Amino acid sequence: MKRAALAFIFFAVLIGLWELAVRSGRWSAVLLPSPIYVAEYVWSALLDGTLLESTWVTLKRLLVGYAAGVLIGLPLGLLTSTTRFLEDTVGSLALGLQTLPSVCWVPLALVWFGQTESAMLFVVIMGTVWSVIIATDHGARNIPPIYARAARTMGSVGFHKWTRVILPASLPFLVTGMKQGWAFAWRSLMAAEIYVTILTGFGLGHLLHYGRELNAMEQVIGIMLVIVIIGLLVDRLMFSPWEGFLHRRWGTNVREA
Repeated sequence: MKRAALAFIFFAVLIGLWELAVRSGRWSAVLLPSPIYVAEYVWSALLDGTLLESTWVTLKRLLVGYAAGVLIGLPLGLLTSTTRFLEDTVGSLALGLQTLPSVCWVPLALVWFGQTESAMLFVVIMGTVWSVIIATDHGARNIPPIYARAARTMGSVGFHKWTRVILPASLPFLVTGMKQGWAFAWRSLMAAEIYVTILTGFGLGHLLHYGRELNAMEQVIGIMLVIVIIGLLVDRLMFSPWEGFLHRRWGTNVREA
């Protein structure tokens, strides 16, 4: 309760400073709208259904692309951890491509797939898969060696060892990688929606782009806040509880709650 109250005070102070900056007259209201105007835009977009529809379109794209990236990255990460050759090749490739900004995939996606949903899906997958590969590889390589030796002693080899021993033991690291992959997926999708214009659904990135085109900064800031809030909710409701449980279960937590 105390933590929640402190967090509330912190954000209230930020909003207050924002309002004071607007009232100072140093910046144009067109460039820096009041928090009240931003709240009015968000409320009106909720009432007319625009915001909910765009959020749903974006989340559908995000979930499909993220799930595909995880399904590709998990086995590749496990495979990469098996030999030094794969670590030096696939692992190095993943590390290099992870540093590539997500927006760099957009021109390639447009050339290959055109203005389609496939282009967006490709960008999201490329933004997700490399961080999942790196996290899986790191997790599999950093589990206690006694686990693998004990598994061999009890007759666990091959596919059984990887699925019943190595993968479960590396889950705390994998969840961290999946959490990072989710963040990269968000960034990738926003880049894709800003540059890929399709008629199959307008997402939050499109609203962000149209707000910039119309110089409607209350729309731009409002959509940015919605994206931040969704990201925080997903982290608090999905990743953080899962991550905390696994670290406690495996005894790898480094601090008390």
